[in-house]
Amino acid sequence: MGRFQDSAADDQTESVVDISPLIDCVFILLIFFIVTTTFVEETGVDVNKPQSSSAEALDKNSMLLAITPAGNVYFGGQDIGIGGVQREVKRELQKDPNTPIIIQADRDATVGIFNRVLDEVNLAGATQVSISNSPAD
Repeated sequence: MGRFQDSAADDQTESVVDISPLIDCVFILLIFFIVTTTFVEETGVDVNKPQSSSAEALDKNSMLLAITPAGNVYFGGQDIGIGGVQREVKRELQKDPNTPIIIQADRDATVGIFNRVLDEVNLAGATQVSISNSPAD
C-alpha cells in the first residue's frame, strides 16, 4: 500500500522548466543586432532625382542633403537652408571624418543652388561628396 501512495505523491509534483537562460540568450541577440545595425538619417523630403546610367549604390553610413525645386535644403527632416549646410556637415565630419556626403538635388532644382550647396560642403572639409540620382531604366 505504501508503494501506491508514493506514486500518487510523484504524480502531484510538477516539473518546472527554467527559461531564464533562454531569456538571457534572447537579450544578448537583441543587443548584438542593435549594436551592429546602421542607422541612416533620411532627409525628410521626397526629391524627384534625375536618372543616370552610371548610378551605383553607396555606403549606408552617409549624410544625406536634399535640395527641393524651391531651393530649400533639408537635412534630417528640417530645412537648414544654404547657410546651415557647412555647420551640419562639420558636425557630421567631427563624428567620422570619412563620412560620405550625398546631395540629393531635385530634377527641377536650379544649378546655382546646387553649386552653392556643393561649395558649402567642400568648405566644411568633406572629401567624399556624391550626387544622388536614379538608375536609368
